Amino acid sequence: MAETTTVTTVWTTDQVMALAPDSSAQRAARGLAGDRAWLETGLSANDDLPPTVWGLCQGSGTTPYQTAVDLTEPAFKCTCPSRKFPCKHALALLLRWASGSVADAVAPAWAQEWQASRAARSALATRVAERADDVPRESGTRAVPSEKAQARRADRISAGLEELDRWLTDQARAGLATVAKNGYAHWDTMTARLVDAQATGAAGILRRTSAVTGSPERLLGELARLRLLIGGYRRLGDLPEDLAASIRMRVGLPIATETVLAGPAVRDRWQVHGVRDEIEDQLTVRRAWLRGVVSGRPLLVLSFAVAGQSLPIDLLPGTEIDADVCLYPGGQPARALIAKRHAPPERIHAVAGAAGIEANLRAHAEALAGDPWLDYWPMVLDAVTPVRDGAAWLLADADGNGLPLDAAAGEPWRLVAVTAGRPATVTAEWSAGGVRPMGVWSDHRLVRL
Repeated sequence: MAETTTVTTVWTTDQVMALAPDSSAQRAARGLAGDRAWLETGLSANDDLPPTVWGLCQGSGTTPYQTAVDLTEPAFKCTCPSRKFPCKHALALLLRWASGSVADAVAPAWAQEWQASRAARSALATRVAERADDVPRESGTRAVPSEKAQARRADRISAGLEELDRWLTDQARAGLATVAKNGYAHWDTMTARLVDAQATGAAGILRRTSAVTGSPERLLGELARLRLLIGGYRRLGDLPEDLAASIRMRVGLPIATETVLAGPAVRDRWQVHGVRDEIEDQLTVRRAWLRGVVSGRPLLVLSFAVAGQSLPIDLLPGTEIDADVCLYPGGQPARALIAKRHAPPERIHAVAGAAGIEANLRAHAEALAGDPWLDYWPMVLDAVTPVRDGAAWLLADADGNGLPLDAAAGEPWRLVAVTAGRPATVTAEWSAGGVRPMGVWSDHRLVRL
């Protein structure tokens, strides 16, 4: 790991606010960001510490809250009783730093002890992982499924997909009009059977399909994708490895994190172009879209949280990180894990990969040809403007091309306000529902939408 220094790019207010767990935390943080509540603040000038903003904030009690933020990840500490993460004190401290109100200073003992404990835990985890890698797989000390267990799962998945194939045949025989009239119970029963068969990926596709019954064209396309997935799984041994890996992933066969991290690493300066959260089957799923400055390659970093858990907040839209990533096999765009960071995140100075609408659609078509089950695709749209088309909205370019905005995202008034009717570079997520803007380049920074 490269050594970190106290020199780090100051974040913008938008980047700080993007960390807030909800709007009430944002409002509270703004109210606390003034001078009155803070007794001391500083940005660590210690050579042996990663960049750390720290402060003492006077609360309702006699003892001030000890608040610190490691800017490298970021990571947070606060002695307040709040269950929100990060809390309003950490956000307010970052707002003060972003505004230039925090000077360099030697970190107090409590902040140094916090960082030392984090470093010790990280070192212990590394040693445990290294010892685990040295243990032979057949010793049974690692939780690796046996060949028999993997074969049993494959048999269950095959049986579940065969049942899905019969179910799809019944839907085609009944006709789309009849399928569209069926209630959610009709879909939930088949989805539950796929979950029982451990074909969780196929279950997810079927669950999302039930939400588009009002559009016969989209319904037919989703049912056809499922039928194609079944056919592909039957012929896994005859397919190219990349396509076979995509099918395994789309069906729901898990890939261990250790297996991914054991693969080759790809180093680049990875820009965070947008983050989007969705609720899927009682899980919060976060999609973070990255793009390499040198390679121009798009990446997807996924994270999950059950109710009551917080999601990782180490990837801030509008920043870039010099890092090694390891890629999951199959799928477009490649799903990745961040294996090693070489420096703290820095602010983006120019958006990588910007291109016109036609070029973005061509890239999507090429990706779709390699992975027909692709649901989302990241776009970096150069010189586009939000315009009305009747009751709908489009992102249009100077050549007259336009992409419809996803109606589920609501009215794009924030994008309209930032662009003020002028062409701008927009980072977005493209799906069958349309395009969802995630960020817009304005005043030399990426504004999160």
